[in-house]
Amino acid sequence: MIHDIFMPALSSTMTEGKIVSWEKAPGDKIEKGETVVVVESDKADMDVESFYSGYLATILVDAGEEAPVGAAIAYIAETEAEIEEAQKKATSAPSPSHGVSTAKVEEKVEVATPEPTPTAVNKPSGRLIASPRAKKLAKELKVDLNTIAGTGLNGRITAEDVQKVAGKTSTQATVTPVAAVSTPPSTPVITPTLAPVNNLAGETLPLNTLQQAVVRNMMASLQVPTFHVSYDITTDALDALYRQIKPKGVTMTALLAKAVALTLQKHPIVNSSYTDAGIKYNESINVAIAVAMPDGGLITPVLKNADQVDIYSLARSWKDLVARARAKQLQPDEYSTGTFTISNLGMFGVSSFDAILPPGQGSILAVGGARPTVVSDGQGFFGVKNQMSVNITCDHRNIYGADAASFLKDLAQLIESETHSLTL
Repeated sequence: MIHDIFMPALSSTMTEGKIVSWEKAPGDKIEKGETVVVVESDKADMDVESFYSGYLATILVDAGEEAPVGAAIAYIAETEAEIEEAQKKATSAPSPSHGVSTAKVEEKVEVATPEPTPTAVNKPSGRLIASPRAKKLAKELKVDLNTIAGTGLNGRITAEDVQKVAGKTSTQATVTPVAAVSTPPSTPVITPTLAPVNNLAGETLPLNTLQQAVVRNMMASLQVPTFHVSYDITTDALDALYRQIKPKGVTMTALLAKAVALTLQKHPIVNSSYTDAGIKYNESINVAIAVAMPDGGLITPVLKNADQVDIYSLARSWKDLVARARAKQLQPDEYSTGTFTISNLGMFGVSSFDAILPPGQGSILAVGGARPTVVSDGQGFFGVKNQMSVNITCDHRNIYGADAASFLKDLAQLIESETHSLTL
């Protein structure tokens, strides 16, 4: 019998996928559950396993090409005698990628089920844990993956591991990690990392799939009636707390996410979203934080139930999320389940900006950089305090101006005079 390998739907918004690499060649023996192909969706690359045992008879969609979700991308023959029959079937079948442009920049995002092994050389099943890009590089550089101890999550072999063994380095490998941006204590900040500037004058560079996903989301956001409310918040107390608990591994990002989550407890409408059926009040407070990716686009790792998790656990979770976002190993529910988003450009010296509302959410908070500011205490005395400007964008269909203003007022009060609650 001849079986199809279909282009899987790796996310709810995915309509087509790109073949990153074939892990098997035509004629190779395949066992049920074995990885056959790596497919790229909007924001992730995933290993696609075979539902059948047999032989990879023929490939319909080559690496680098795209096909619609549900289209056949290869045939598996149960016996060697059926390989020729499958090949004949392939010649008469229409191309799944017909009409789909393949001239796109690839974005490698490895999202595979983590295996509980510390290195790549001691997996009980005998199958190595390696990213698709690492496997490809190993073939190109003639490096035996069995000789490499992976430094990735759960011992996963990364492309950098292969490059080190081969004695080579790449420009991408030297990009500053997403989580390694150094910021002053007064800047509650996220983590964008920009790739080195190349001379692309006069060129038109196609969007990668992550950038395309961002474009689709932003175009959808244009259909939403939004408004903006800004507020200046004094950060001296927050800065002092940060200096106190920073040695314990707590980041300013975690503190800011915790402050927002606790404030959202008092303002469920700001944590809600509009639907055709009415206003959806979310059961949990999941704070998504925008992170720029080195190869273009952005992703929003989510701190789930941020209001219920203690600050130290929250900081550890954020560190793990950023590390896996940098390695492009996040699972879809780790970047698509946010109920409220934070975006920050303060590390670039930006004083204030407006953020675009993500689809499916009711609010996003844009955070500017904190800076020394002369302020009055209301009694005629002046002093210098660190202040940051925040600007909330809201969906006006379910959130009104007074809701947003009240939320920002309570957020400012917590940051300015109730920071003790962040460590409870």
